[in-house]
Amino acid sequence: MAEFTELEGQDGVRMTWNVVPGTKQEASICLVPVSAIYTPIKPFPSMPVLPYAPLRCRNCSSILNPFCVMDFAAKIWMCPFCFQRNHFPSHYASISEENLPAELFPQYTTVEYKSPGEASLHSVLLFVVDISIIEEEMTFLKSALSQAIGLLPENSLVGLITFGMLVHVHELGFCAVPKTYVFSGSKDVSRNQLLEQMGLFLNKSKPITGVIAGVRDGLSSESIARFLRPASDCEFALNSVLEELQKDPWPIPADQRSSRCTGTAVSVAANLLGACFPGSGARIMAFIGGPSTEGPGAIVSKNLSEPIRSHKDLDKDSAPHYHKAIKFYEALAKQLVHQGHVLDLFACAVDQVGVAELKVAVERTGGFVVLAESFGHSVFKDSLRRVFQTGDKGLGLSSNGIFEVNCSKDVKVQGILGPCASLEKKGPLCSDIIIGQGNTSAWKMCGLDQATSLCLIFEIVKKDIPDATVQSSSSQFYFQFLTYYQHSTGEMRLRVTTLSRRWVAGPGSIQDLIAGFDQDAAAAVMARLLSFKMESEAEFDPIRWLDKALIHICSRFGDYQKDAPSSFSMSPRFSIFPQFMFHLRRSQFVQVFNNSPDETAYFRMILNRETVANSVVMIQPSLISYSFQSAPEPALLDVSAVAADRILLLDSYFTVVIFHGSTIAQWRKAGYHNQPEHQDFSLLLQTPREDADAIIKDRFPVPRLVDCDQYGSQARFLLAKLNPSATYNSDGPRPGGDIIFTDDVSFEVFLDHLQRLAVQ
Repeated sequence: MAEFTELEGQDGVRMTWNVVPGTKQEASICLVPVSAIYTPIKPFPSMPVLPYAPLRCRNCSSILNPFCVMDFAAKIWMCPFCFQRNHFPSHYASISEENLPAELFPQYTTVEYKSPGEASLHSVLLFVVDISIIEEEMTFLKSALSQAIGLLPENSLVGLITFGMLVHVHELGFCAVPKTYVFSGSKDVSRNQLLEQMGLFLNKSKPITGVIAGVRDGLSSESIARFLRPASDCEFALNSVLEELQKDPWPIPADQRSSRCTGTAVSVAANLLGACFPGSGARIMAFIGGPSTEGPGAIVSKNLSEPIRSHKDLDKDSAPHYHKAIKFYEALAKQLVHQGHVLDLFACAVDQVGVAELKVAVERTGGFVVLAESFGHSVFKDSLRRVFQTGDKGLGLSSNGIFEVNCSKDVKVQGILGPCASLEKKGPLCSDIIIGQGNTSAWKMCGLDQATSLCLIFEIVKKDIPDATVQSSSSQFYFQFLTYYQHSTGEMRLRVTTLSRRWVAGPGSIQDLIAGFDQDAAAAVMARLLSFKMESEAEFDPIRWLDKALIHICSRFGDYQKDAPSSFSMSPRFSIFPQFMFHLRRSQFVQVFNNSPDETAYFRMILNRETVANSVVMIQPSLISYSFQSAPEPALLDVSAVAADRILLLDSYFTVVIFHGSTIAQWRKAGYHNQPEHQDFSLLLQTPREDADAIIKDRFPVPRLVDCDQYGSQARFLLAKLNPSATYNSDGPRPGGDIIFTDDVSFEVFLDHLQRLAVQ
């Protein structure tokens, strides 16, 4: 595993197959697709940043890289993708084997180019704040927003929209009297209506034709500055508006939900930014405290007798508002992608707010999502603070990204699963099979950060197995990933990553394939693919699909004698993969029972943007055991790990659980840790807490911390993730003194069945 992590440390790429199946048939029987999880702007301390323009191939536009074949005498380089011979320009005249530019150094397979002399642009933030919430929540939200405003960079531009039954656009450029423009929440507001009603062309005549797009189309900077002002200028005005902000004054009948026009408010924000700052790295930050009940994008009626849609309703197609809301947010996503703007979502309510419907707009624009129970919860407050943190601990928020891919001719791209939108750049690289954002070789990433990861699914199109002589001479595949983006400093950068992988085909290739299999990356890819299929294919059975794939993989890559399950074994490269699939079958990505559509959408959105290491923690949580007998050590994710004299720390990515065994809990309640003679016990209680804090500090969104005791109600957060090796109907002694009340099969039974089916 270590060498795959090393490769990721050099290029930010993890591939499922690091030795690629060489023909279409070979790839299809491998079942795990040939795919790469790539983190486009992962920080590398040793990566060179080059202050000049890149050199491109005149045929396929790929960029000069260490895999190009050089002819130093003739000053010619050959492109490894299309084999075009290109002449070096005059400023490369002194190039030789001893005098190479940085992009040709073999260790610099990832380099970055910095465009010289480009002016940095302001970051633009538009807060869209829900005021149809109770007073207590209002107080929490106002306090969090005031803190956030204090953390903003001075040159960033800020605007404020509040909404309940109506949408209020606040004018921040006129402090003497607070002034707002009010729009009806029950119908969508077009850009032209917005421009007219807000008087953005007050002193000038409005252009008769064409799209209104910022200052260059006659929109005066004074007009824009009324609504979007530098943080340093409007901090006082913004805080004054927030202080005086009251909950929505419209009366709510006892049998009705409050009026909330989320869709209209976000649409007004998108139109305002589209008119004022098209193409800039602007973010709409929506803070929502309940379900949308008014106007386009509503997810439920105001009548409390109508429940909010559940998974069952979506399966039966009996959610009356769902498809209409999805259609509205798809159109909004298209508009935001065209404008280059990001939608971020902070959903804080005990009830659902419509994350499932908003998902398409948030995901395609590369926005982030935070789901919490209240605006007073640490998950929300700490996550919001992290967004505005700068330096090494910051998220490294970047914008305006365009991601392109180039491959050798025997590979095509089926699509990307992740936070991006297709730019519909069709060409010979596009596969006929579309997965996620497909049928293109270029994607828009309106917003991205240092951890944003894309999952590229490839298709091997080579039909025949070449003979051995040809295979040995041309067995390299090449991939090149180009990410053009606006760095957090405001500079435009181009990150270029070029990879080479070997392909193998024929009867002797199976050992090579096994040696190049990355089971962590494969688990992450299977989880993304499964989530995508569950959302896009009607009547899809995820468990059956997973089991079938796993049986095929085990029978193809396992060592066994036919019809002898006891003889079955797998290479260390594959040995943990069945375990990952067992936990994936039980995870919140597959088992939607007991989760709302909003929660499921949230979990899948985070999975779709995270790195391999984080995805693996979501699929198979890590468990650490603390006791007097030994130092902290990893424990099996099994009910047998539970013991009365032990503390367990579970990290399932979304929640971090500190679980105290019954004896430890009794000692703590008796106050032994406060007595000087029990220093060791105090230390034992403190260590998992410190480790949990370290996990929480480095993660975004911030996970929920659950501190619980054995047999307590919150122990369910741990027990739900453990392998049920001892259940209420198990025979024999119970090793850990605890059981799980479930009818799920244990991993041992699962493995036993898998071996029996694989050897048939």
